[in-house]
Amino acid sequence: MVTKLSLLSFCSCLLAAPLQAAVALPAGGTEALSSEADSPAKEALTAFREGNHAKAIELAKPLAEKGNADAIYLIGYAYETGQGLEASRELALVNYRKAAATGHKDSIYRLSFILLASEDEAERSQAREALETASKDDPAVAGRILGEAYLRGRLTKEPDFDKTVTWWTSAATAGDVPSLLLLARLHEGQFGFADKKDLKKALGYYTKAAGLGDAPSMVALGSRLLNGDKENRNEKDGREWLKKAIEAKEYSALLALGDFEENVKKDPKAALALYERGKDAGQVDCILRVADAYTEGKGTDPDSARGASLLESAAKAGNPTANYRIAVKGLSVPKPDLLAGYSHLLAAATGGLPEAQNELGLLYLSGKLAAADSPAGVAWLTRAAQGGLALAQNNLGALFEQGAGVPQNIANAGQLYSLAANQGHAGATLALARLYSKGAGVVADLPKAWALATLAAERGEATAKKFASDLAEKLDDKQRAKGQQDLEAMKAGKPTEPKPEATKPADAKPAKSAGTPKPAKTAK
Repeated sequence: MVTKLSLLSFCSCLLAAPLQAAVALPAGGTEALSSEADSPAKEALTAFREGNHAKAIELAKPLAEKGNADAIYLIGYAYETGQGLEASRELALVNYRKAAATGHKDSIYRLSFILLASEDEAERSQAREALETASKDDPAVAGRILGEAYLRGRLTKEPDFDKTVTWWTSAATAGDVPSLLLLARLHEGQFGFADKKDLKKALGYYTKAAGLGDAPSMVALGSRLLNGDKENRNEKDGREWLKKAIEAKEYSALLALGDFEENVKKDPKAALALYERGKDAGQVDCILRVADAYTEGKGTDPDSARGASLLESAAKAGNPTANYRIAVKGLSVPKPDLLAGYSHLLAAATGGLPEAQNELGLLYLSGKLAAADSPAGVAWLTRAAQGGLALAQNNLGALFEQGAGVPQNIANAGQLYSLAANQGHAGATLALARLYSKGAGVVADLPKAWALATLAAERGEATAKKFASDLAEKLDDKQRAKGQQDLEAMKAGKPTEPKPEATKPADAKPAKSAGTPKPAKTAK
């Protein structure tokens, strides 16, 4: 097989981002394509990966006509991503099915990604069957994908903790380190299921992954032994695992040790020494910590010039966080240099930082860059929302609810508010409560509306308490009991999935001015 999906973006996004409510499709980058010397499609795949899409398709078509699975896969990928061919879900599926029929694993997986994202239950079932078959020969990757599909409720009516554990355990038993880390995070409560939280089990999974020689897992284990739950802390073992990680040149271990010295031992000078070591090794987060230390005078005399210089160096090296910090600082002054701030914000956003994508989207919508640019603003907010940023999900939901910059779509707004609310965003929780109370875009449900409003109040939304009180007056005893059950389920971490209205709303309204809603900015 030609293509390599060692972690698969389907699940690697879970390792780096909060849980979302729908299957996360690959971003469509060329990292999904690679080539081997013995493949007839090697030249086509190389051309595609290098950005010469037209040449790649020209080379792949005759090979595909002869039945070469790698070439068929490449054409399916081109249709899926719109690179070299006009984007077409159906034609991508046609080609992936052809290649999958030959046993081409990567075609099976990308076919499954598309089908799992479908709202058609039959298509999701097809994905399950294909993955279950693939798991017989490839339990690691197929099992990992199936576990996430069950976690996200794509193969069952509700997210299924037990099936998730079953498939991830199968993958982990096959030696799949990412599945061990996913199991660890699952038992830490990072994906919901608060009632299933078990920190000892989580630590056990981290230990297994570290024991397999995976350096990032050594850091995850060592940092938790030093900085995690007090009952499970073990300084001796934690330091030992981090030492092993450093020996394996995983310098994020120096960041974890610095955290321990700074936040547990309360020794900023010792922390700075560790951050400096990480900085000298090129560990970007350590560079940022050193910049903070000199800017704020933590563990050393204040030296704002040196702090700014380090931040600038990291930004010039392409670090998104450094660019974002410089942008925030520059745009927060009374008379900001908009061009400079925009430049750093764009660098941070294109570098994949969701917070920067959110701010850039708001900047485009604000009209401060000469004129409001709704398409650009919505595009950047969408990227941030897809990256799992609750703030962006809430902001984009506000745009869809009010038809500002996009056609009004209350159902989309509800889905976005739900994603943000499931991450604890107070404003989105209240917004979702409003939709349920009115039956706007979702099936009306006053008990659930009350539960959401009550939860929003507990999360700090100032106006939610009165709204919950007003709703409570409309509930009978049976509805109050249901509302209390809903509230307890939400507190236990059960995701809130809006049920769309049975009938579609009237035609979408034309887009309004982007200035109508007032999305929230990232907390500075």
